[in-house]
Amino acid sequence: MANLKSLQLGTPDGILIQLRAFRSLLETTSDVNFLDLSGSNPDLLPQFVSEAHKNGVKALVSIGGWTGSTGFSTNVGSADNRTAFVKTVLNLAKKYKLDGIDFDWEYPANQGIGCNAINPNDTANFLAFLQELRKDSLGSTLILSAAVATVPFFGPNGSPLADVSGFAKVLDYIAIMNYDIWGPWSSSVGPNAPLNDTCASPANQQGSAVSAVQRWNQAGIPFHQIVLGVAAYGHSFKVSKADAFVQGSNTQLVAYPSFDATAHPSGDAWDDGAGVDECGNAQAPGGDVDFWGMVAGGYLKADGTPNDGIAFRFDSCSQTPYAYNSTTEIMVSFDNAQSFAAKGNFIREANLRGFATWEAGGDFNDILLDSIRKAAGF
Repeated sequence: MANLKSLQLGTPDGILIQLRAFRSLLETTSDVNFLDLSGSNPDLLPQFVSEAHKNGVKALVSIGGWTGSTGFSTNVGSADNRTAFVKTVLNLAKKYKLDGIDFDWEYPANQGIGCNAINPNDTANFLAFLQELRKDSLGSTLILSAAVATVPFFGPNGSPLADVSGFAKVLDYIAIMNYDIWGPWSSSVGPNAPLNDTCASPANQQGSAVSAVQRWNQAGIPFHQIVLGVAAYGHSFKVSKADAFVQGSNTQLVAYPSFDATAHPSGDAWDDGAGVDECGNAQAPGGDVDFWGMVAGGYLKADGTPNDGIAFRFDSCSQTPYAYNSTTEIMVSFDNAQSFAAKGNFIREANLRGFATWEAGGDFNDILLDSIRKAAGF
């Protein structure tokens, strides 16, 4: 079954729209006329659309994803290919009676998983494709969005562009993927999805919701067309007790502790196991722990508060917590209800369009979703 991404948007007329989109369901290929549905259960898509429409909900699907963006660059890389890809996308929308398409290209003009096609003109070609899609009678009515990094799309020089205002004219909104800022690839344990990093030391300013929204807005995307991506999961790290705690304490956790990069903890039951990725490269377990996994794994009680015997630290700058099991020596950096409330307040105060959760199924008893919806004013 496909993973679900939950989005909550505030529309100009004040109506709340709950959108649920299949994430990484449709993957690009080297064939501009073909989108691959084999990564998920394609039989579920008609049911998804039907149930959405029965309940007055808009149905969108995502094209791309971390493992599904290999063909984006070639599919929009020439005028002929763009026209063909427009037809492919529109045929998809017609076949399944979709209300919109989310483009999750990771990342234009910047290598993602490691074997994506890439072109210095990817961003310009992507914009030209969207403009052509909008000229179609059906394309003009679809909700179009893009999942984006914490910095604007890259230009031909390999740096984020200063002006991406053209995308504001063809996309209904962008969803900033403000997660995976720190992870097993980092030099120390850090926040997976920091709200803010301007209050951190320069060495620990890797990106955040605050800085990402500011950069996209300065590059030409209005605040009301920005959706903040929030994470219902965290990353796990193997941290020795000597590195985890402040010296002389067995309860106070260190900020940004070092970890054993040679050890790769497994996450919860939904975590990706060790194996070979889409590029043929060996990969270790992902180490991802969903919010429900924090409860199932004994880090949190059923109400989302720290369990007995678990060391806990809440970072006031990033507005994210850390939980540590001294027995297993596993530390998890994640988001809790307090984190989601802080992000909901930010969404409301910055007049953003809403939030997108990766992923709705990662929550536990709607603790996270209830918290951010209340704080954001939904």
